Amino acid sequence: MKRLFFLIVLTSLGAIASAQPSGRGRIRDFGITPGVFKPGTYNAITDVPGVRVGHVTIVEGDDVRTGVTAIVPHDGNVFRKKCPAAIYVGNGFGKLAGVTQIRELGNIETPVILTNTLSVAQGIEGVLDYTLGLEGNENVRSVNAVVGETNDGYLNDIRGRHIKAEDVVNAILGAKGGPVEEGCVGAGTGTVCFGWKGGIGTSSRVLPSDLGGYTVGVLVQSNYGGILEIDGIPVGLRLGQYSFKSSVENPNYLMSPDGSCMMVVFTDAPLDARNLERLAKRAMMGMAKTGGIASNGSGDYVIAVSVNPDNLIDESTEFYRPVLLHNEALSPLFEAVIEATAEALWNSLFMATDMRGRDGHFVPALPIERVLSVMKK
Repeated sequence: MKRLFFLIVLTSLGAIASAQPSGRGRIRDFGITPGVFKPGTYNAITDVPGVRVGHVTIVEGDDVRTGVTAIVPHDGNVFRKKCPAAIYVGNGFGKLAGVTQIRELGNIETPVILTNTLSVAQGIEGVLDYTLGLEGNENVRSVNAVVGETNDGYLNDIRGRHIKAEDVVNAILGAKGGPVEEGCVGAGTGTVCFGWKGGIGTSSRVLPSDLGGYTVGVLVQSNYGGILEIDGIPVGLRLGQYSFKSSVENPNYLMSPDGSCMMVVFTDAPLDARNLERLAKRAMMGMAKTGGIASNGSGDYVIAVSVNPDNLIDESTEFYRPVLLHNEALSPLFEAVIEATAEALWNSLFMATDMRGRDGHFVPALPIERVLSVMKK
C-alpha cells in the first residue's frame, strides 16, 4: 500500500476554515466561551510571539494512524539561545525524554516533539539530526532532546514504528506561526479521548494590560479517560459514555480510564524555572476541568517554557541576568493557563473526526450536536 504522507503547513485563517470537516469546529464556533480572559488572535499557542508549530501526519493503508508534532520556541538557534523551562508530572506512566536535565538546569535547548509511545527514540534521533546540523553547532557533543508521547496503539500499528527521524526533522522545518491545525493531525492522528476521537488541540489567553498583558499558549495531545465535562457540564455522564460505567450501571460497558495527555505551555511572561513549574502544575487543573483523572495507567505531563526575549540563556556570556516577575504576579497567569489548557483539550475533541484504524478498530468523533443539546438543557 502506498504511503500517504502529509506535511501540514497552514498559514492563514482561511486555510484553517476550509480544512475544517463539515459539522466540526472549535468550541467557540458553537458559542461556548469558557473562562474570563480573552484568547489571542489565533486562540493558539502561536499567539505567544515567536512560537511555531509543525505537524507531520502519517496514514498508511488500514493500520497506520500516527504522526509528529513539533513546537519550536523561537526563530533562532534554540541550543544557543536556551529557554527557561520546567516539567510537572501529573502521573508518570509515560516516556517523556529529557526530563532530568530540564529539572537540573531549568531550561530547554531544542524544539519540543510529540509523537507515539514507541517512537520516542526516533523523536530523539530527529531532534539530534536537526540540532547538530544547525550553523554554529559544529562542535556540539551533547543535546538534550525533549520528546513526549501518548500511546496511539488502538488505532495505529504502533509496533511497526512507522515514524522516522526525517519525519521529525520535517515537522520542525515545517513549523509556522499563525493558525494551528487541530484534531486528527500530527501526534494526535491516532489518539482516543474519553472514548471519542482525541487529537491535537490548542488555545491561548492574553492577560489584560493592568495584569501585565502577557500571553499564555497551550498545545495538547489528548489520549486519556475519565468523565467528560465541558464548561462545567457533565457531558460524558449525560451521554452515557464514561469510565467506571461497568461498575456503576452497565457490566457490559468497557471503557478504560487509562491513557495519556501531553500539555505544552508557552508564555512570554518573564518566569524562571521555579515559577514555570508552578504554572505547569495549574495546567493539570485545566485537565481536571475536562473530567480527566490522571489514572494509574496514564502519562500526564506538562512542559512549561518562557520565551521572553530578555531572558533567553546565552551561555557564551559570563553572567545570566534575567528580569523576573514577583511571585504575587503569578495568579493571573495561573488562571490563564487553566483556561487555555481546558479549552485546548476541548478543541482537540471538537475538531477530531471519526477514524477507523488497526484491525478495523473504529473510534467515533465527539457527537457535537448531542453535546450542544445536553449543554442547552
